[in-house]
Amino acid sequence: MAREIAFIAALRAFADDPAARGLMDDAAVLPRPGGDLVLTHDMLVEGVHYLSGDAPADVAWKLVSVNLSDLTAKGAVPLGVLLGYAMTEDAAWDSAFAEGIGAAASALGVKLLGGDTVRMPTGAPRALGLTAIGQAPPSGAPSRAGAKAGDRLWVSGTVGDAGRGLAIRLGRAQGDAALVDRYLRPQPRLALGQALAPLVTAMADVSDGLLIDARRIAHASGCAIAIDLGAVPLSGPYVAASGADGAARITAATSGDDYELLFTAPAAMDGPVLAAAGAANVPVVPVGLCTAGEDITLTLAGEAVDLPAHLGWLHE
Repeated sequence: MAREIAFIAALRAFADDPAARGLMDDAAVLPRPGGDLVLTHDMLVEGVHYLSGDAPADVAWKLVSVNLSDLTAKGAVPLGVLLGYAMTEDAAWDSAFAEGIGAAASALGVKLLGGDTVRMPTGAPRALGLTAIGQAPPSGAPSRAGAKAGDRLWVSGTVGDAGRGLAIRLGRAQGDAALVDRYLRPQPRLALGQALAPLVTAMADVSDGLLIDARRIAHASGCAIAIDLGAVPLSGPYVAASGADGAARITAATSGDDYELLFTAPAAMDGPVLAAAGAANVPVVPVGLCTAGEDITLTLAGEAVDLPAHLGWLHE
């Protein structure tokens, strides 16, 4: 068992408030008379979630964006963020990062409300945290746990771009600059999440990889999900760089950092789902079907495909 899974399992024993959702979700939902609050906290660590050579403004953008993406998967309207910042000896980096936080918050429509700063030991990697607070929709914040047999599994946009962009940044691959931009500057699907919230049975963002996040929905919901790799949406730049065969599709479906929305909805909701996506100007496509059973299965061109050893990103 991965250390991350084991650690969360240990926490689950006393995270017994209903707002914690059994630690099966990426956000907590706190009931309030004026409307539920959605709370989430994500961290970025230098050398783990971003590269040392990434520009401070890009790191700031990513920190804000990935937290807002968790709110997006709950259909929430962002209310504000709290920053946890670990300073190093590089004052110029600190200043550029602060400017980047301001620019990202402004561009993404959220207010910085406060936080905390600490000083890291000399030579230590930077560790950055952000807590995002949002207003849940009147219909309620979707969780990972509502998928039912017969529901379709949908995904927005395209997947695999950020993973390829990271490989390009590491010098391990070639490809269009647009792929690098998807890695450096993810775009949370805020309008789409808010439009989909009343229509879906379960929703999450693709932070760690389509396959591992689909498995999380399946496990939380107590159902199986059959995924058609041939339906997984790939961008033109990704196909130009990686191809579109089975191996390329597995790579795309196990890559993280895309921050697209992965959701389930009854077939009767196809029309409203497509209308919501059109209004948000983000394409969505069905890539699978929820069935009785457990876990996920893969097919390509009608043939069964073995699950890869790694479905996505986990802290081992």
